[in-house]
Amino acid sequence: MSELISTASSAKKPSTGTTVSTVQVASRFKPPFKHWRPALLLLPFSVVFFFFQLAPMIWVFVNSFIYDESWSVENYHEIFDSDFLLQSFGNSMSIAMWSSVVGLAIATIGVASLRRVDCKIRDWVVAFTNMASNFSGVPLAFAFVIILGFNGAITLLLKQWGWIDDFNLYSKTGLTFIYIYFQIPLAMLLLYPAFDALRDDWEEAAALLGANKWRYWLHIALPVLSPALLGTLIILIANAMGAYASAYALTTGNYNLVTIRIASLVSGDLFLEPNLAAALSVLLMIILGFVTAINQWLLKRSYHAKR
Repeated sequence: MSELISTASSAKKPSTGTTVSTVQVASRFKPPFKHWRPALLLLPFSVVFFFFQLAPMIWVFVNSFIYDESWSVENYHEIFDSDFLLQSFGNSMSIAMWSSVVGLAIATIGVASLRRVDCKIRDWVVAFTNMASNFSGVPLAFAFVIILGFNGAITLLLKQWGWIDDFNLYSKTGLTFIYIYFQIPLAMLLLYPAFDALRDDWEEAAALLGANKWRYWLHIALPVLSPALLGTLIILIANAMGAYASAYALTTGNYNLVTIRIASLVSGDLFLEPNLAAALSVLLMIILGFVTAINQWLLKRSYHAKR
């Protein structure tokens, strides 16, 4: 019996060794680039991203240094020597700042109120906000003309009630109103996750320690929300700086904004200067890139991103 057991065990050893060696050999000869196969699915996206995002940026950057068919920085000198072109940056930044601050304030109040309402109402408001954030451009400008134009419905009512004497939608004030409108839904969508990170027991603990609601928001909620609020403000500024369709449709290009100046230099309504437009675009990209970098830094410091 012992001989049979030893014979059986000795018969099993070679098979076990063979199996282990087979697995080792198979592991050594795995097909190369196996882990790169999923990355091949990103190849179509990479091609589209290169031709529609990177290639135009490279073309704009290179052509911004071409002046009279030679390499030069004269385009940038012309921008910084032109009060008209510098005014376009000032107007864009001014409208972007005012619309972002007002839009952020309204969105902050709205999102803070959403935390106190029923879940169904909250879901409906979030869905409506998502839809409203996509309502921009030429349709938004046309809607504002119908409502707040010289003969708009609300404008005529306010004049009839004696609340206003005159309102010019096609001025800086009118543009600011339009920008505020499409800034509010975007700000609400960006702030909603940050406010959702606030815990109710924080307010209860503050109340037990004798703090009222103002002290709770001033010393607890706002410090927690400050990175998200500043990051949202920066995103809103970048969004307003790059806006074009609504402003052009409303003013037909008569208001001096940097995006409108770029379009006029490329389309050649008066004179065609694509290289100068490229230099303006590079400066705008630098501003937006700096704004985006600050937003990413603030986002890493936000409380809701660390949860």
